[in-house]
Amino acid sequence: MANSTDLLKTMAKAGVPARRPSSPNDTRFPVPAVAAGVLGGAAVGAITLALAVPAAAVAAGTVVGLLLGSAIKFADQWEKAVVLRMGKYRGLYGPGPFMVVPIIDRVSYHIDQRIRTTDFGAESCLTKDTVPVNVDAIAFWIVYDAERAALEVQQYELAVVLAAQTALRDAIGKHDLAELIQSRKELGRGLQETLDQKMHDWGIQVQSVEIRDVIIPKALEEAMSRQAQAERERQARIILGTAETEIASKFVEAAESYKKNPTAMSLRAMNMLYESIVKRGSLMVVPSNLAGSLNLPSVMGMAGAAGLKPPDDGEESDE
Repeated sequence: MANSTDLLKTMAKAGVPARRPSSPNDTRFPVPAVAAGVLGGAAVGAITLALAVPAAAVAAGTVVGLLLGSAIKFADQWEKAVVLRMGKYRGLYGPGPFMVVPIIDRVSYHIDQRIRTTDFGAESCLTKDTVPVNVDAIAFWIVYDAERAALEVQQYELAVVLAAQTALRDAIGKHDLAELIQSRKELGRGLQETLDQKMHDWGIQVQSVEIRDVIIPKALEEAMSRQAQAERERQARIILGTAETEIASKFVEAAESYKKNPTAMSLRAMNMLYESIVKRGSLMVVPSNLAGSLNLPSVMGMAGAAGLKPPDDGEESDE
């Protein structure tokens, strides 16, 4: 009992449900087994009673009923029953009902062959760059060979959990924190390959491993947040400086073009003045050199387009 208690404590600590999923189970008596036991016992009792032996009738009926009832077993659709005959492996039975020899045969295990999920984790493990992290993961696995799972490893569910925890700790120590956070799929794929190779001889196939969460210390999380914010600000300033450099370069190219072609400069100045007057409708103070570069017909044409009229002579003030 002490060993069983210690084993259950270890399973609970590792995250395995507190039960014995692969423990011997001879207590499954389907309705046909019970009915057969009752009918057989009644028949033997009736025969013994007919021979005028009442006490022997009761005893014989009870024994025959128990034997017949214990001879009929069953396994669920997703299970395989491992039967031992006097301690030696006899074979796999099920799903459905099957017969065993009472007393001589016993059902050692009922092994579930559905896809199963197992939660496991690693607490306070150091990454390659010595950062303590807590990692939670989940493994999807299946027992493809019930015979190996029953004969090659004791408590295969616990073995899956402990092997997964060990492999996860080893993987964490081989990766930096940044790789651990950014490459969860790659880490899970590597764990799946490692566990599948290790458990293949146990009759267990690991289909996939998924990293659910990577928890880092609160202080380190705040420091990484400040670092990320500073990095974003640096990138923003770099982008702004790059834009200013490109704009200045384009201005230099435009100045070279205007220097070689004064007419283009005059046209550009006229266009700027026209856009300012038409869009804003406000008075502008134009530098003398810009006004001198524009001829009078051009200025009058832009003023007329803007709806401006020169004052009449009769409207001059008396002053």
